[in-house]
Amino acid sequence: MIDIEYLRNNPELYIRACTLKRIKLDIPALLEVDAAYRSAKTSVEMRRSESNAFNKQLPNFKGAERDAKLLEMKSFSSITKELEAQLSKIELERNVLLLRVPGIPLNKVPDGASDADNQEVSRVGDIPHFSFKVKSHAELGVDLDIIDTERAVKLAGSRAYFLKGDGARLQHALMNFAIDFVAKKKYVLMDPPHIVRREVMEGTGYFPGGEDQAYRLDERDTDFYLIGTAEVPVAAYHSGETLAAANLPLRYCGYSPCYRREAGTYGKDTAGLYRVHQFYKIEQVIICKNDAEESARLHSELLANSELLLQALGLPYRVVNNCTGDMGQGQIFKNDIETWMPSRNAFGETHSCSTFHDFQARRLNLKYRDADGKTQFCHTLNNTLAASPRLLIPLLEVHQQSDGRVMIPQALRPYMGGQEFIG
Repeated sequence: MIDIEYLRNNPELYIRACTLKRIKLDIPALLEVDAAYRSAKTSVEMRRSESNAFNKQLPNFKGAERDAKLLEMKSFSSITKELEAQLSKIELERNVLLLRVPGIPLNKVPDGASDADNQEVSRVGDIPHFSFKVKSHAELGVDLDIIDTERAVKLAGSRAYFLKGDGARLQHALMNFAIDFVAKKKYVLMDPPHIVRREVMEGTGYFPGGEDQAYRLDERDTDFYLIGTAEVPVAAYHSGETLAAANLPLRYCGYSPCYRREAGTYGKDTAGLYRVHQFYKIEQVIICKNDAEESARLHSELLANSELLLQALGLPYRVVNNCTGDMGQGQIFKNDIETWMPSRNAFGETHSCSTFHDFQARRLNLKYRDADGKTQFCHTLNNTLAASPRLLIPLLEVHQQSDGRVMIPQALRPYMGGQEFIG
């Protein structure tokens, strides 16, 4: 949960955060529920205290007086149980509302309604100009017999795909290169669970609100969901723990298949590999001290890692500052990296770098003990390192040749047995 005391003292900051992030949540109404909860809790605690005092005094009563006192306490206990039931109901309502409270964007986050309002920070690499008619990755996939969506859709419905031959090998080469790349930077590689409990989705901020994007297991296992990113299990890895400050920051790298419903995107990006239900992703996750400057430094580190990887692949890209309307509930600062995709004649998002401060840590009860022995909530950050097949789009399209072949970037050739071209 967020810091409720801070919310009580600074409601205007959260009202503004809801407005900026386009989140519909009535903060004054939440505070009314919170006040009702505190009042009900006080009443219940007072009655419990009276009940405990009576139980200590009971041996002092005898005969008819004892019977009368027991009858009195029976009625007293009955009312207490009713009040406890009311408290539980109010607490549940309060917790549901608290889970929807957003993180407060940093002052440097630009205001805006959607990704159209994101602000470009930098561009790296030259946009390619071709002397021949450019093919999309989907066309290249058919011509080179490395992508088959037609048969995949027959088997698995829309947004499904097969990678074949050198297409599958290219994906494995990309992922293996990314794993080796981040291992040299001392990130601990993790192969996490792909199925998690609801509380893990809530702890990382994907629920409530993101249920329509997640795949829930069947009715016998309603508490379990397929992950949409390795961020979820990796960020929750130390949930409920108090870490040693000397061990921070912790740098992890989760590699997993990911599953997303893509709800609300009907008719959008249905062709090709841009928006699919199943994909692979390598996600960087950092857990650090509760320090804004350290978080900022580590955010830059995560961003730089992904930029260096794209540079090694010879792919032009740009970095944008995401606006308030293009941020998740818990993110307080976010950069997207968008890589050039010739078939779209535009940059397409391939990476998202997010700072949360203590938003996730509070929900996950993730703490550390500082030098003074005081427990603090950690800060968390994450960034994509490589996601496939999304990243295969620029790899195939940017490196296509006039003869129909695709050049394999130098960095990936050792992972493909020295092969220089596909086709």
